Amino acid sequence: AAYRFSAPAGQEWRTACPAGHPVTGWLGRARCGSCAGPSYGPGAACVVVTALVCGALAAATGTRPELGVWLLLAPVGVLLAVVDLRVQRLPDPLTLPFAATALVLLGLAALAPEHAGEWTTALLGALALGAGYFVLFLINPAGMGFGDVKLALGAGAVLGWYGWPTVMLGTFAGFLFGALYGGALVVARRAGRKTAIPFGPFLIGGALTGLLIGAYAA
Repeated sequence: AAYRFSAPAGQEWRTACPAGHPVTGWLGRARCGSCAGPSYGPGAACVVVTALVCGALAAATGTRPELGVWLLLAPVGVLLAVVDLRVQRLPDPLTLPFAATALVLLGLAALAPEHAGEWTTALLGALALGAGYFVLFLINPAGMGFGDVKLALGAGAVLGWYGWPTVMLGTFAGFLFGALYGGALVVARRAGRKTAIPFGPFLIGGALTGLLIGAYAA
């Protein structure tokens, strides 16, 4: 899936290998039956990262019903981060369904006993974070892609579940991670002040940080 969604702008997903042969399937590493070369995509690293993220979420959340939501959303979040790192874009078939699915699943979790969050705050968090990123996009479209705006809707929903302090913490962490990474590249002379850096992984990393702390404190 990571290889297929790492498509150039204007194309929703890849349908062929680099040699132009059709690629089928979405799970596992992308392989072309017509090529003798290796498979394509991040492979085992993506699986390991996803497992670590799910394990951390399970440890922080415990047996509360929202854990099921986090475990379903985590693989998509990792996939989005990988795709953005590879091609510096966040595909609509992932970002918008991610936000909608988060709100629907959290609504179901809110109906279950012993949940530790509020669905109303999740909805407001999605709207607030999405609006904030939209303002940043309008101010500096070269530095903030519209895909980040759509991803912020889903991030705001999961952070908002545990309240406004978690939203602020996750948002701050995302910008902090991005600033540290960008600063490190500049110091190492691998990037300049105008070098484009994919922000999706840092948005997701910040949301994960806030979510882990919010879940543990709930």
